[in-house]
Amino acid sequence: MPKQLTIALVAGERSGDIIGANFISAFKQQMASLNVEVKFEGIGGPLMLDQGMQSFFDMEELAVMGLVEVLGRLPRLLKIRKQLFQHWQQNPPDLFMGIDAPDFNLTLEEKLKNIGIKTVHYVSPSIWAWRQKRVFKVKRAVDMVLTLLPFENQFYHKYQVPCAFVGHTLADQIPMHTDKVQCKRALGLQPEQDYIAILPGSRSSEVAMLTEDFAKACAKLANSNPNLKFIAAAVNESKQAYIQDIFKQIAPKLDIQVVLGQSREVMGAANAIMIASGTATLEAALIKRPMVVCYRFKALSYQIFKRLVKVKFFSLPNLIMDKAVVAELLQHQVTPENIVAELNKVMFDENQQQMADFHSIHQQLKQDAGVKAAQTIKNLLYAS
Repeated sequence: MPKQLTIALVAGERSGDIIGANFISAFKQQMASLNVEVKFEGIGGPLMLDQGMQSFFDMEELAVMGLVEVLGRLPRLLKIRKQLFQHWQQNPPDLFMGIDAPDFNLTLEEKLKNIGIKTVHYVSPSIWAWRQKRVFKVKRAVDMVLTLLPFENQFYHKYQVPCAFVGHTLADQIPMHTDKVQCKRALGLQPEQDYIAILPGSRSSEVAMLTEDFAKACAKLANSNPNLKFIAAAVNESKQAYIQDIFKQIAPKLDIQVVLGQSREVMGAANAIMIASGTATLEAALIKRPMVVCYRFKALSYQIFKRLVKVKFFSLPNLIMDKAVVAELLQHQVTPENIVAELNKVMFDENQQQMADFHSIHQQLKQDAGVKAAQTIKNLLYAS
């Protein structure tokens, strides 16, 4: 058994950073018990860096969503991928793990696998929803897929792709009950006050596409509920400034705080949430707060996606439960009026069935994901 390992990782956005940091922490502990030192390098976010990983590029560079949006950044993305491959060709790691970001990572994984490096993809691409033929690329590119959602393994088994269901890090981190008053106190908010949370996304394109409608919806809600207050979460300072500017332009009199980070506390403090589709919707379901989930693409991206997508829902809570647990608004449906109408249904009346569904999601995904992923990787490394 070697006394030192190098694990290469590439995470593409905030949710990947959370998963990656959790894996690094668990894997370091498991290897320390065997007196094995581990070096982690590649592309990671602040949480992965806090775990001692060396990042060669800023993770924000990979956080692009939408077919048209990616085209503008393609030369830079291709250059980064080429430089990473050249580095690992010259300095081979013991294993490469791509965390989400499938359009970037799968090609890199296939190239690395072809030169004899073990490869793992953590977070299955949504191949069960659209572009299903990508499963053949996954099969070529990786030695193992680590899946977050219980139904994904059935799809991979059909195509004989090695996979392991590890659950979701967020379900391990978030308690089964999140105390609303505690969250308010953590943010310095008034405990008796009612709040609506605003989470317009972590990617720049999402924030730009949704913030104006969210601001208009907040203004309408404030008009009909004068005692209601608002709190938004921004993933970094530039997005915090952008959200503040939009709200100042559209709803200058609105009582709103835009908090840097602390999205979990922001969701926990709220009666209900207006939120961009993505991992944050799962976080909101685990915190057990009602929400309206919104998403908007650029027009051409939407036309392409509309023809390729094969599922009834787009938000994670609905996909996991295979039914309409939370309200979804897509593209032209995303209007201030529709957002307000959906929030009015849920912000003051608890839906017992929805709460039961949120609880079921939590139980399904609470699997000690970091430890399971670390154990799977250890077995893969020492299989031969």
